[in-house]
Amino acid sequence: MAKSQDIRNQFLHFFKEKGHNIVPAVPIVAKDNPSLLFVNAGMNPFTSVLLGEETPSAPRLANAQPCLRVTGKHNDLEVVGHDTYHHTFFEMLGNWSFGDYFKEKAIPWAWELLVEVYKLPANRLYATVFQGNREDDVPLDAESLALWQHHLPDDHIIHGDKEANFWEMGKTGPCGPCTEMHIDLRSDKERSLVPAQNLINKGHPQVIELWNLVFIAYQRRQDQCLVPLKDRHVDTGMGFERLVMALQGKHSTYATDLLRPLLEVLGARIGKTYGKDATTDLAMRVIVDHVRAATFAIADGARPSTQKAGYVVRRILRRAIRYGFTHLNLKKPFIHDIVPILVEVYGSVYRRLAQHASSVQQAIEQEEIGFLRTLASGLKRFYTMTSQLPPDAPIKGTYVFELYDTYGFPPDLTSTIASEKGYTIDQKGFDVAMLQQKTRGKQTTHDIGDWHIVKSDLKHSLFVGYDEYEATAQVVKYRTVKRQGHTIYQVVLDQTPFYPE
Repeated sequence: MAKSQDIRNQFLHFFKEKGHNIVPAVPIVAKDNPSLLFVNAGMNPFTSVLLGEETPSAPRLANAQPCLRVTGKHNDLEVVGHDTYHHTFFEMLGNWSFGDYFKEKAIPWAWELLVEVYKLPANRLYATVFQGNREDDVPLDAESLALWQHHLPDDHIIHGDKEANFWEMGKTGPCGPCTEMHIDLRSDKERSLVPAQNLINKGHPQVIELWNLVFIAYQRRQDQCLVPLKDRHVDTGMGFERLVMALQGKHSTYATDLLRPLLEVLGARIGKTYGKDATTDLAMRVIVDHVRAATFAIADGARPSTQKAGYVVRRILRRAIRYGFTHLNLKKPFIHDIVPILVEVYGSVYRRLAQHASSVQQAIEQEEIGFLRTLASGLKRFYTMTSQLPPDAPIKGTYVFELYDTYGFPPDLTSTIASEKGYTIDQKGFDVAMLQQKTRGKQTTHDIGDWHIVKSDLKHSLFVGYDEYEATAQVVKYRTVKRQGHTIYQVVLDQTPFYPE
């Protein structure tokens, strides 16, 4: 059985032989794009190139890029664990051409890699092509169709509409038709009963998209008209976990050597075997997916917090902790034990993971300790809130806010717990309560006093929380804040085990 590390290396070697520069992955935390918290697609690092704002380092590039999809338009959080192939964290294998080759090379190379190098069975492969769109005055992608007809019979080529086979960066900007490669992993008996053509892009767990080849040929203007680009680009993305699943002959990405070791470590930790019980399996899938996502994000600088990327990491971890608490009866920290095996699986490829393994594990454990303190009482409060609630009534937004404000339940976690019990939440009501709290916070802060300097020769406080839970500290400076008729003191210390908030 091919190992995942060899499969990744084969991809990069193949495109290096085709004249591509192999570029390193960027950190999963999107530091250079204010519109994103995390890199959520392989093309993110090349956005400025596609927009014409930056010159690429070479006309042909390829890489393996970790991605995270938990927020915004691209959000797989709610389906993770419920099927066997969606993930919050995943790797995207990609090759790019910036004004160099186009469809005439991209499609034959994709076929060559999958069939001649990886030896995937040709009779199980399918391609989709853009059928055209009258409104945009874009015709059928006849060039892609003709190229595929060299390799596939007509009944293995599916015509897709604008939603399925026309890629756009946003409401404006670079765009163009795309062609997808799908694989049918069903048994011969299942394949004989229902043609794969009927299952393409229909959510079947064994008839899945492997690779998307995007041909950027247009610019979408503000008036929504399409203008042909002078330089055309190729932007491809292949889901690594799905490719490994196909090449290792598995029917689940969780059965591959990328995720199976994590399930085994978790199973040993909790005394359960994956594959024996549906509810247990669901919880275990959620946990290993989420700890993998959180580990990569923390290693790249997004520690659990109340703000931006750190808040997303906190949401992911707390969701995993709750699944363990409710479905696996885990009342003590357990997720952090999976971090070392993650380093074994990925550390040689993504060095930041190995470099920060100890601090990542400690950050996850501290998040577990903190949330487990309030989780039981928060769940008890949830059941009290819903005990008299009719089945079709949503949980009040003020209740959702109370669980968030008092017990640390992110609203999407409350939504997940509610859906398990047949309820929905009043998201708008929660948003109103949150806004009211922020408004109150602004109104109740009065009369901030001047700083009183106690120790003037210290420029930075020393954080000792990686190694110590308590420390003897000296006050560097302090000030008073009068709030709601009371006086409180804010202090700066020369050293502290507390995380700044």
